[in-house]
Amino acid sequence: MSVIDEVKERLDIVEVISTYIPLQKAGRNYKALCPFHSEKTASFVVFPESQHWHCFGACGEGGDVFGFVMKHEGWDFRTALTELARRAGVELTPRTPDQVQRDKENDRLHQLLEIAADYFNQLLLESPGAEQARRYVEKRRLDADTIQQFQLGYSPSGWDRTRTYLIQQGYSLQELVQSGMLVERGEDRSTYDRFRDRLMIPIKDAKGRFIGFGARTLDPQGIPKYLNSPQTQLFDKSRILFGFSDARKAIRRQDQAVIVEGYMDVMQAHQAGFKNVVAEMGTALTEHQIRQLQQITKRIILALDPDTAGVQATLRGVQIANATLEKAVEPVFDPRGLVGYAERLDAEIRIIQLPAGQDPDDLIRDEPGRWSRLVQQAQPVVEFYMDKLLSSANLDDAQQKKSVVDAMIPLLRNVGNPVERSSYAQRLVRALNISAPQFLHELERQTRQAARRPSRNNDSTISEMLISPKSDLERYCITALLRRASALGYVNQSLSGEGLQPLEKQDFLDAGWRTIFESWQSLVTGEAQPSIQDLQAVIPADLYPQLNSIQLEDISETKEEELLRDVKRTVLRLREPALAQRIQELYTLIRDAQETGGDEISTYMVSLRSNTAALRHIQKALSET
Repeated sequence: MSVIDEVKERLDIVEVISTYIPLQKAGRNYKALCPFHSEKTASFVVFPESQHWHCFGACGEGGDVFGFVMKHEGWDFRTALTELARRAGVELTPRTPDQVQRDKENDRLHQLLEIAADYFNQLLLESPGAEQARRYVEKRRLDADTIQQFQLGYSPSGWDRTRTYLIQQGYSLQELVQSGMLVERGEDRSTYDRFRDRLMIPIKDAKGRFIGFGARTLDPQGIPKYLNSPQTQLFDKSRILFGFSDARKAIRRQDQAVIVEGYMDVMQAHQAGFKNVVAEMGTALTEHQIRQLQQITKRIILALDPDTAGVQATLRGVQIANATLEKAVEPVFDPRGLVGYAERLDAEIRIIQLPAGQDPDDLIRDEPGRWSRLVQQAQPVVEFYMDKLLSSANLDDAQQKKSVVDAMIPLLRNVGNPVERSSYAQRLVRALNISAPQFLHELERQTRQAARRPSRNNDSTISEMLISPKSDLERYCITALLRRASALGYVNQSLSGEGLQPLEKQDFLDAGWRTIFESWQSLVTGEAQPSIQDLQAVIPADLYPQLNSIQLEDISETKEEELLRDVKRTVLRLREPALAQRIQELYTLIRDAQETGGDEISTYMVSLRSNTAALRHIQKALSET
């Protein structure tokens, strides 16, 4: 028995979930208002017999006890396992000496940075040398509560004052260099303070631990304007969202996160009561940052600077070159990467464009009501991009019309929902005053072409592992995906071509396989070709035994075409029993509600119809695969 199974065996899911939300007995099961979306009728159900939960309302989420606490707390797998194992009285596998040593080093660096933050904060509040920093904070209208919430500080001028203070606290020069507090010269390895005469903004990780600093110059001519900590073993700006630890509860409560560009934007927003706001770290928006948010919400809004440079700076990391785009019509940005994120990560990504000459900091400080309205009116990525294209083109020029069409077709093709895709297409047709049948035909032709499955000359024999009624489908699916890095992209393209959702974490009931799948999915969407070693580097050590149980040679002789077909069929067979079980559960819930006169019957009926249709769709796809 794995440690995950042992934890689940010792814990009762009803007892665990009832510590987070009030549960009401409903026949053999328990119900509640879903904690993951706003609703008035209870659609969240816990099933004690199968030890799982499911929301039959708007969000449609479900899973085991691990899935619940990870989503509710915004925890990663390792944190959830540690906390649930402690609660269950299960001893986790001892960490290796190297891991223990690394954890000790990291703890020391976290403490070092916390002490530095306290030091800088006291200087800002009391030091005569920090007068200019205090005037700057006052000018930005940040109040005392905000200063303390974000622990703003001041780094003293001079080359060694911070170094001297931290050495007095018991830290070595090596630790100061490792933490990013000191710069080490290459030739003689002498050191000096990295941050001098700057407003200091501590940066924390998702757990609220200090990992680095952002430092703003106080000199109007100072360069750079902002200086961040360098990359360290604690600080990787591509994986950090500023303000996330403070915003987590508000994001979950409002089921919405707003991403802005700057530290001041976040602090001003929180001070004004908009606590679901976080900031990227001055780099391109990354998939890891979106995934971090997606653990607690699927609704993400980007608040962009109104100028072209601001838009490009925010989105340059997700731009995809469009070779057919005519230079005569140059859009502000190409958001197809964001559309890809939305589809792949099952997220709703919208865009705010701010008024000219204002950033979120200015707008929230001067017109908080207007900020609220802009958030409510945020546009879907595709709609925002379409407006940009149309407003920058001369629609009386046939060549420019063609350029708009050439730019939009690849973008629309990536919209997974056919109804949404058709709606955008119809709007574009009206705006360009072009032939609707011809455009729609071309769009559908290219969509089908992109999703077309590799043809097969004859029926391959499905692997014995796949057809065995006792087979471990989740294990086989992961095994096949690891054997061919291209398999995930193929199966998702094939599923989308048949109007089915791509493979996603919810398809895996086992928390371990689900975490391994998420990690692999993150790796294969990058530019490099990932390996098993790359996967081991990003999953918790507790999952090594589960990963090592995979024998890739089991399918090493499988032909490419047969393997890819098996992967798709495996995904369908993963979903078929899950849907059948959900339908059976809904019949039971409807019967119980009829007996008690519950007002949730209509919600269950809607879910029953949609799940029944989905099951038929899956069964039809299985018969044709």
